[in-house]
Amino acid sequence: MIYEKSLKYNSELINQKIMGPNPLKLEEELMNDNKIASWSVVMDLWSWQWITSVFLVKEYWFKVYATDLWSEAEENRKFFIEMWLTEEEIIPVKADATDLKYEKEFFDVVVSTDSYNYFWRDKNYLDEKLLPYVKKWWYIYIVVPWMKKDCHDNLPKELLLSWTPEQLDYIHDIDYWKDILSASKDSEILSIKEMESNEECWNDWIKCDNEYAQSDKKAIDAGACKYLNFIAIVLRKN
Repeated sequence: MIYEKSLKYNSELINQKIMGPNPLKLEEELMNDNKIASWSVVMDLWSWQWITSVFLVKEYWFKVYATDLWSEAEENRKFFIEMWLTEEEIIPVKADATDLKYEKEFFDVVVSTDSYNYFWRDKNYLDEKLLPYVKKWWYIYIVVPWMKKDCHDNLPKELLLSWTPEQLDYIHDIDYWKDILSASKDSEILSIKEMESNEECWNDWIKCDNEYAQSDKKAIDAGACKYLNFIAIVLRKN
């Protein structure tokens, strides 16, 4: 895939903001061929220091509520102004993904890029904590990391160069995620598929001058990508 939208963004800016595999390329592939109308109201859930939220506004013309627990809203208002965006287009919200305070059925769409695995493994999360805020018949778009084959019983040495077994417990195979998704009574799976962007996004990350990137580089350089990838998931609320 050619990442025409992501490549518009200054690499220095991305390096300052990202904390893992390039989220703009992941998000661009996730949103490829979407049919969501301009000015739809979107929650960007865990918004990578707001860079993915800016991307959703500038490239897809959504109105975005940039929802993140680890960034300060006032600080990021300044960033949005620097990116020539207004509060009519993007609203920073500091919030816990497990305790959202929005009005019910407020959003047309939720987008979550490379973060959902941290709070979604509870089978009740989707129906109880997230779907109530999505309009009926509208969508949730998700990227999660996954293992091409579950190997938690015998973790490869390449993965253990950078991550502990506890950290790797957030990454599972596609059957695991299908099982989690199928527990939802209030949504249906429209698609779930392996993505193309795995190694390219990891390589963008490990080029960053960031201590976490350099730690992850040990595993990636040793061949960890042969065990890992990302999956793109699209759900529709019933």
